[in-house]
Amino acid sequence: MKDVIRRAVYEKYIAPTKAERPDYIGVEIEMPVVNLNGEAVDEQIAVRTAEAFSAHFGFVPENRDAESNLISAKHAETGDILSFDCCYSNLETSFGKAAGLFEIKERFENYIRFLNAEFAKYHYTLTGMGVNPAANINHNQPIKNERYRMLYHYLHSYPQHVGEVAMRFHERPDFGTFTSASQVQLDVRYDELIDTVNVFGLLEPYKALLFANSYLPDYPDFLCVRNMLWEHSMQGYNPHNIGMFAKPIADADELIDYIGTQSIYCTMRDGKYVDFTPVTVNEYFSRDSITGEYFDGEAYRPITFAPEHSDLDYLRTFKFEDLTFRGTIEYRSSCCQPLSEALTVAAFHTGLKEKLPELKELLEQDTVIYSHGFSAAELQKLLSKRRKPAFADAAAVEKQLIRILDLAADGLRKRGRGEEALLAPLYRRAAMHTNPAKTMLDGIENGTPVAEFIRQYAAI
Repeated sequence: MKDVIRRAVYEKYIAPTKAERPDYIGVEIEMPVVNLNGEAVDEQIAVRTAEAFSAHFGFVPENRDAESNLISAKHAETGDILSFDCCYSNLETSFGKAAGLFEIKERFENYIRFLNAEFAKYHYTLTGMGVNPAANINHNQPIKNERYRMLYHYLHSYPQHVGEVAMRFHERPDFGTFTSASQVQLDVRYDELIDTVNVFGLLEPYKALLFANSYLPDYPDFLCVRNMLWEHSMQGYNPHNIGMFAKPIADADELIDYIGTQSIYCTMRDGKYVDFTPVTVNEYFSRDSITGEYFDGEAYRPITFAPEHSDLDYLRTFKFEDLTFRGTIEYRSSCCQPLSEALTVAAFHTGLKEKLPELKELLEQDTVIYSHGFSAAELQKLLSKRRKPAFADAAAVEKQLIRILDLAADGLRKRGRGEEALLAPLYRRAAMHTNPAKTMLDGIENGTPVAEFIRQYAAI
C-alpha cells in the first residue's frame, strides 16, 4: 500500500512539473468587505453587490449556498472568478491563467471600480488589508455550504485537542472569516522545483518586512498576524501542513516523503463532508477505518469509513511555498495589499522566479539576518512583529531588500513587458523601512483614524 500511495503522490504533485507547458501566472486576491458605518457587514448587501457584478461583467453563477445566495461566479472567456471566501465579508477575485501582469491589473482595477461603486451605495467598501478592520464587530459566520460549514466546525474543535500536540492554540478559530491573502501561482519546472522551494523559503523573512499588512488588536505585537493564526489553529495540528519547511529539501524523493507526513483532516462520503482528527497520509492509507463526524442537516453525527485512494484529493495544506497538482508553486504567505498596490506580490515573485540562481546565491551567502543563530522559520516569525530584533541592523536590511528588489526588477525586464514598474511601491517601503501595517499603526498613533486608512487602502 505504501508504494501505491507514494506513486499516487508522485503522479499528483511531481509528474505535472515535468510536463512541457508555457509559463503562466495565476493571481488570487482576497479583500475585506467593510461597513463604513462602523457596524457589522450585512451579508445580503455583499451578496447583492456580487450579483450586480456578475450581471454587469457577464459572469455565470457557479455555486450558491443552502439559502440560494451566490458564492461564486465565473467568466467563461477569461476564466476569472468572483467568490466569497469562508464568509460574506471576504470577497475574492481569482484570475484565469495569464501571460502578463498588466492584463490582470487592468481587469482587477475594472472589477474594483465597479464593486466599490456598488458598495458605496450602502456606505461600504472593499479595502486592501490582510485582516478585516471590523474583525471584532462582524458576525464572522461561515457560508452555509458543505465545505465552509465543515471548515468552521473543524477549526472550532480545537478545545478537544489541547495537549495532544506541542502547540498553543489561539482563541480565534473564526480567523478564516476575517483574514485576507494575496496569493500567486507560478509554473515550476522539475529541474528547478527543489531550488524554488528552498530559496523562496529563505526569502520569507524579507517578505515579512515588505508585505506585512494584517494587524489585529487582540495580538498587538504582530504586523502580520495571518500566519500565526493559521499555524496556531487546527490547520497547524500537524506543523508539516503549514508555514515553512524546518530544513531544506534535498530532492524530489525527500519532498514525496515529506508529503507523506502531511495530514488529511477531511474527505467526502455520500455528498457530505467528514472531518476528523488529522492523520498523516502514510498512516491514513494504512488504516482499515477512520472515525469522524458529519453534519446531517440538523446535527453532527459520528461516522466510521474506509479510506479510499481518491481521499488524497482532500489533502489540503497551507505551506508558504505549496506545490499544487497543477505543476505550480502557490505562494501563500502574503497579506492582501493596499488595492493600488495589489499586483506587487505577483510582480515580486514573478521577477524573482526569473532570477532563481542569483537569488539563491544572494540568500545562501546572506549575513544580514542569517548570521545570528536563527533559522529561516524563526526569522520569519521575528520579522513579522512590530518590534524588530536588535541584530537586524536597519541600514543593512534596507540594502539587502534593495538587492532583492533589483533582482526582481531584472527578472521582470527579462520578460520584456515593462512589469518592473509594478515594484515601485516596494522600493519605497524598503527605503522608508515600512510596510502597510506599520504605516497604518504609525499613523493611528499620530492621530490618523483607522477609517482614513480603510479609504486609502481601498483606492486604486
